Amino acid sequence: MLDALHTHQPRIVVIGGGTGLPVILKNLRNRHVDITAIVTVADDGGSSGILRNYINVVPPGDIRNVMVALSEMPELYLDLFQYRFRSSDQFFAGHALGNLIIAALSEMKGGIFDSVQILSDMLKVDGHIYPAANEPLELNAEFSDGTTMSGESEITAAGKLIKRVWVETTDDSHKPEAVHQVIDAIMNADQIVLGPGSLFTSILPNLMIENVGEALRQTSADIVYICNIMTQKGETENFTEADHVRVLNRHLGMNFINTVLVNIKEVPAEYIDHQKWNEVSQPVKHDFAGLRAMGCRVISADFLELKDRGAFHNGQEVADELINLLGRSLDDHK
Repeated sequence: MLDALHTHQPRIVVIGGGTGLPVILKNLRNRHVDITAIVTVADDGGSSGILRNYINVVPPGDIRNVMVALSEMPELYLDLFQYRFRSSDQFFAGHALGNLIIAALSEMKGGIFDSVQILSDMLKVDGHIYPAANEPLELNAEFSDGTTMSGESEITAAGKLIKRVWVETTDDSHKPEAVHQVIDAIMNADQIVLGPGSLFTSILPNLMIENVGEALRQTSADIVYICNIMTQKGETENFTEADHVRVLNRHLGMNFINTVLVNIKEVPAEYIDHQKWNEVSQPVKHDFAGLRAMGCRVISADFLELKDRGAFHNGQEVADELINLLGRSLDDHK
């Protein structure tokens, strides 16, 4: 459908972090679209968190996974980039080689943004990868009981209902800000995709950077939210799809989501390993009327992929729908 469209490739900007983002990006490759991934920099867990604390670099894990998803390098090179040292390797235990390379380049170049562009060239990345900010950010949350907490991993582990989140620079000396390339990408996009991913810890940290949130309020692009299939412990327990969108809209102070992708394929209750995936028992509940009341177009389909005793988005099906929506959006603007 898109092959014959215009002289420039349609521009898709995907914003998020965590494990869901690379799945969508990998399936958008080779679709004759110009892809930009804007990746969260507020992660403080695992290898990323250790490197961040030792040398104060932007946590590299989500960026590494996005690079691999968009890279055209042979599999062996990517396997090496993703290689994680064994727990018996003492200092290197648990670190992915790619994380160390990104951290080294960041230190050499004095920031994450230029480092990612250099590494993207080296890995033959098909698209653009932009860290949401050029410095590590700290995620903060206020819970429904009025208490507050800092740090993504601590917030998630608290297991309490989150009311709102915001981000600060690590020394809180100035307001977090995205580089102009991030803002330009959002303003010039034909379609902007949020998710899939943790609502409060993967998606909202990007939107809470003031100039990113403002760009999303102003852009003329179709903004698509890929709603999670399962609720998340301590974040979205008992949430409907409309609850997810209400949280997003509330954080930006307006109804800015245009389209919502909703999975309607039933998740077999006995299939999910709740201990492994740290998920509560039920899938996200449907509330199509609530979504439409906020002005959202609802696209409901079978987006489900069951694997490893968990419920995930089928990247191929989601990418197909995004391309269909993009074609329709471009036709509407002719």
